[in-house]
Amino acid sequence: MTQDLSPFLLRIAEALERLAPPASPTPDFSGARLFRHDAGRGLFIAAPDYPLPLDALLGVDRQKEVLSANLSRFAAGLPCNHVLLWGVRGAGKSSMAKAAFMACARDREDLKLIEVDRDEITALPRLFDILRERPERFIVLCDDLSFEDGAEAAKALKSALEGGVSGPPSTVLFLATSNRRHLMPRGHVEDRGRIAAAEDAEEEVSVSDRFGLWIGFPPMDQPTYLAAVRAYARRYGLPVRGLDRRALQWAQARGGRSGRVAWQFILDLAGSKGIALPV
Repeated sequence: MTQDLSPFLLRIAEALERLAPPASPTPDFSGARLFRHDAGRGLFIAAPDYPLPLDALLGVDRQKEVLSANLSRFAAGLPCNHVLLWGVRGAGKSSMAKAAFMACARDREDLKLIEVDRDEITALPRLFDILRERPERFIVLCDDLSFEDGAEAAKALKSALEGGVSGPPSTVLFLATSNRRHLMPRGHVEDRGRIAAAEDAEEEVSVSDRFGLWIGFPPMDQPTYLAAVRAYARRYGLPVRGLDRRALQWAQARGGRSGRVAWQFILDLAGSKGIALPV
């Protein structure tokens, strides 16, 4: 007599279904403009609007103009480039990326920013596949991007931006900040032979070449640093007597001049005067 195996097979199917990972929820981008992508859980976590206005970033007018123009073209569906903001630490690269996005998204409900961790760059192709099906336009931001351990993440980024079968969707612009123009550390080259070193150098350039627009942030000279300090002081109604001398002493104690150092000096000055700043 043939035994009916249907109940047994049904139990197996139900057990396998319980073991299978749950399907990722359909992302909802309606409640915010900024999100953080959790690749491990497949989630998009809403974040509050970035509060710093773009015009509060001083001493980087050319960089603001170039980045804002590229983002505006992207938002309008016009040809544009993926962007690498590179240069010295504290120059305002990360702040500019988010502030320029907020300025561009002010009147565009469909424009969103998704921040990804640099340790999850290998998940970019999957993220792009998710965003490909969406009606919104996305700026995907990776702050402080570099490839300390080499090839796997670099190859994933190259494939995601250019060279893979599908490539990024037309509704996604990738924006990265880095202290290095070529993203990869040079120390791993020094102990190798000439041929291997040349191959590594080619690999370094091929990663950054995926960005059509490089925007550099050079070290801030003294006149620009003082101009930034004075402009911040005027903006927030802070006392200016002896300002230059104190600002230079602050920079000397910090070991350098930058937009971040200028802002930290202003925070200290405002705090010492009991003045609350709006941002």
